[in-house]
Amino acid sequence: MTADAGALPDGGHLDGPRPDLSIGPAHYLSRKGSQLSIRVMRVNHDHSFGHAVIVGHIGDGCLVRIHSRCFYGDSLASDDCDCGAQLAWSMDQIQIEGSGVLFYLEQEGRGEGLVAKSRAYHVSQQLGLNTFESYEWLGFPSDSRSYGQVAVTLRRLGLASIRLLTNNPAKVAELEFEGIRVTRVPVAVDLPNDVVREYVRVKQVRGHFCPTIGTSGTSG
Repeated sequence: MTADAGALPDGGHLDGPRPDLSIGPAHYLSRKGSQLSIRVMRVNHDHSFGHAVIVGHIGDGCLVRIHSRCFYGDSLASDDCDCGAQLAWSMDQIQIEGSGVLFYLEQEGRGEGLVAKSRAYHVSQQLGLNTFESYEWLGFPSDSRSYGQVAVTLRRLGLASIRLLTNNPAKVAELEFEGIRVTRVPVAVDLPNDVVREYVRVKQVRGHFCPTIGTSGTSG
């Protein structure tokens, strides 16, 4: 099955039937010298929410990126993580193909929120713990994010199989458990300093697939 960014259920015409307010109307987004046809769909979670950005004409096997919000990396361009680079690289791949879906989930701080994340940073810097250990020291799970509603949204979009831009095995496993066929596409971005290389090395120890721990390659 396929769906076009402009052919999903109506999300905003000024006349006609009452629109589905969880889906916005098709429009163009200018990015890196090109215009992308996109629509935005709200994605609800048990304790949070997010959005799916549908680019172009999607169908089974299209590229998908599941990205949890990282205010430090995405908005402040922090050098302490690779999140902003992952997001930009993934959108580049979707733009090259001309279609795909970006899920941007409000699961900041591995699902615990920005304040908890700031506390974890403090603990990490004071005690020399890695980020996983810092969350656990604070009494949080090392990662409480979930992706079940992503599978629900994919099915709503008519997608039974996807190519998932990730190095995180938990994302693959949860979507497959929910019945989505997943082909993993490795994510590889530059790791510009020792801090972010150590950050990625720890994720590799925790089971993430990392193509390399050098100047490029990361886990998402």
